[in-house]
Amino acid sequence: MTKGGMESVEVFMSEGKGRGLKAQKEFLPGDVIFAEPAYAAVVFDSLTHLICHTCFKRQERLHRCGQCKFAYYCDRTCQRAAWLNHKNECSAIKKHGKAPTENIRLAARIMWKIEREGSGLAEGCLVSIDDLQNHVDSFGEEEKKELHADVESFLEFWPPQSQQFGMQYISHIFGVISCNGFTLSDQRGLQAVGVGIFPNLCQANHDCWPNCTVIFNNGNHEAVRSMFHTQMRIELRALSKISPGDELTVSYVDFLNVSEERRKQLKKQYYFDCACEHCKKKIKDDVMLAVKAGESKPSAETVKEVTQFSKDTLEKINKARMEGLYHEVVKLCRECLKKQEPVLGDTNIYLLRILSIASEVLSYLQMFEEAADYAKRMVDGYLKIYHPNNAQLGMAVMRAGVTHWHAGLIEAGHGLICKAYAILLITHGPSHPITKDLEVMRVQTEMELRMFQQNEFVYYKMREAALKNQKIQVMPEPSNETSPSLFHKKE
Repeated sequence: MTKGGMESVEVFMSEGKGRGLKAQKEFLPGDVIFAEPAYAAVVFDSLTHLICHTCFKRQERLHRCGQCKFAYYCDRTCQRAAWLNHKNECSAIKKHGKAPTENIRLAARIMWKIEREGSGLAEGCLVSIDDLQNHVDSFGEEEKKELHADVESFLEFWPPQSQQFGMQYISHIFGVISCNGFTLSDQRGLQAVGVGIFPNLCQANHDCWPNCTVIFNNGNHEAVRSMFHTQMRIELRALSKISPGDELTVSYVDFLNVSEERRKQLKKQYYFDCACEHCKKKIKDDVMLAVKAGESKPSAETVKEVTQFSKDTLEKINKARMEGLYHEVVKLCRECLKKQEPVLGDTNIYLLRILSIASEVLSYLQMFEEAADYAKRMVDGYLKIYHPNNAQLGMAVMRAGVTHWHAGLIEAGHGLICKAYAILLITHGPSHPITKDLEVMRVQTEMELRMFQQNEFVYYKMREAALKNQKIQVMPEPSNETSPSLFHKKE
């Protein structure tokens, strides 16, 4: 079964998993298998005034909708593009007196689209909204309570003149959002800013070591002529060579966790037991729980003690980060590393988590030399764990490269930026804003490296003068999120 623009994939029944997607032709790493615009999407409640409601880009100055005073847009182009989806929402918000929560807004946008187009197969869709899984039957007591509250709020918001839907169907839509809502990020990929429904993407099954990745592309409206504009979409991209007939898989969770923890997370969030090769054979679990080798190998009791200390410290770190106490975070990281280093191996995930937080927060505090040391160790560990073409690996290597550059370590910085660029060319593609930023950095650091190799003294003098004259580029404030899951779940 194929449909408009989706000729290269086919829906099939995957053994033990239900529906899945398989390739109809060969793909090489970096190939776009398909691109899909959102069926419906909304900005998170906390960011509605900071993010464009059409392309989900973060902008300094946004235009507010003059009618409902709730929606914000980059410019008139984005506002015009939004009108079809915002029209009903706009008048409903005015009548209701305030905007409801993101879940209610997303459900309402889906329902208005169904009212306009029907609930059958939309153009370019392999599956209808009616056929998406909702897992409502698997909900626990707490989830059922939340579902009931959402349905009540929806009915209060939904205008009486709009098409009326039965309670069961409204519950189905909320179930679909709960299981299939895809996390949308800003144009730099640094922050999760919204949630959307992409029916074709929902057909791709999970694998902890997948052959595809999903990248959110905010689109581009900068060209003078609208024929060159591109819309917001997700892209399913190949990570390795895929042959015709191969199942297309993506990872719903970050790989940086032992198989038991990943399986728990998948069961809790997506209601299935992962039976992928990496979970069945516990591949890389030993690497992620590595302990110091050699003559003075620590006892099992010591390892257990240090692991528990690491878990407790991570909780304290999260609390301090939430309160913006970044010097306290650094102190906690240093104390934890002192305990971890004699006991845990270089690829141990508890050590890597502390190194990651320490390098990010120290960069923000502009303590770049110490940050660069931790970032280098983190990247060395990640390279032994992640798939070589993993998007999160690429982003981590990029951050480490920028940190090294800030520390004046131009050779290592340039090397890391080149490595990140090679990964992101495959995971994000050459036209993604992140890859374009990285290309600019790559060219700049290459030029600086040449200058450094010709005359170190002159290079450092020029660098010093340049940094004095320009406002130093401060690293973004550390986010309190762990790397976002592929699909958005309400906490």
